[in-house]
Amino acid sequence: MERLKGKTAMVVGAGSIGPGWGNGKATAVTFAREGAQVFCVDRNEAAARETVAIIASEGGKATAFTADVSRAADIEAMVASCLKTYGRIDVLDNNVGIAEMGSVVEVSEADWDRVFSVNLKSAYLSMKHVIPVMARQGGGSIINISSIASIRHLGISYVSYGTTKAAMNQMTRTTAVEFAAKHIRVNAILPGLMKTPMVEHSAGLAASYAKGDVEAMWRARDAQVPMGHMGDAWDVANAALFLASDESKYITGIELVVDGGVTLKAG
Repeated sequence: MERLKGKTAMVVGAGSIGPGWGNGKATAVTFAREGAQVFCVDRNEAAARETVAIIASEGGKATAFTADVSRAADIEAMVASCLKTYGRIDVLDNNVGIAEMGSVVEVSEADWDRVFSVNLKSAYLSMKHVIPVMARQGGGSIINISSIASIRHLGISYVSYGTTKAAMNQMTRTTAVEFAAKHIRVNAILPGLMKTPMVEHSAGLAASYAKGDVEAMWRARDAQVPMGHMGDAWDVANAALFLASDESKYITGIELVVDGGVTLKAG
């Protein structure tokens, strides 16, 4: 079924930090499999091109674009290039995020500013420049990838990450209200404990969970989930597909939790 047939989807963070499937990479491929032409943006050119190659190998249509999405000039160029290539933007998936460990006492000012710039400013800039395009077209769907760290403490300390994602939730809600009359829907996905390359390659997370032992970290994270196991990138991609499609045409401003029940637990 081609649930996104005829649509152009921009996935920001469409590459993967390492081998395997990150949220953005899986989302870009899922969108293409459902009929969208996908504009794949990543800071890592090789990662973006890898995603495009996968889509092309399956008969889909995609284009790679390299950008530092914390920079306004790069965002403007990104939007202009997508419009030049495909003529429109129907879906925007903001999937950029980094995590720095530490409490408010421990995290450095430089790291705090960097996490805010990458995690939050990037989504603000993307929406700032894509929303006018969607308004001229008569509507669109924006999906911001947040985290359950925005709504609860997960037993490890990365206050800058959780704070940026909490701010993203509020930015999603207010933007959804302000542009609903333009038929622009803005929703957030809150992934839980996911088994992705970003988590695997975060030395701080592995150190916090299991003194650097990645396999022990996976076991510890599995044990935290009521379903007994972590989710993966395809769980996030399928949630994004629903929010990108016309099946969710009357849904805006929500925080869709994808976490196997973690946030239902008392502790």
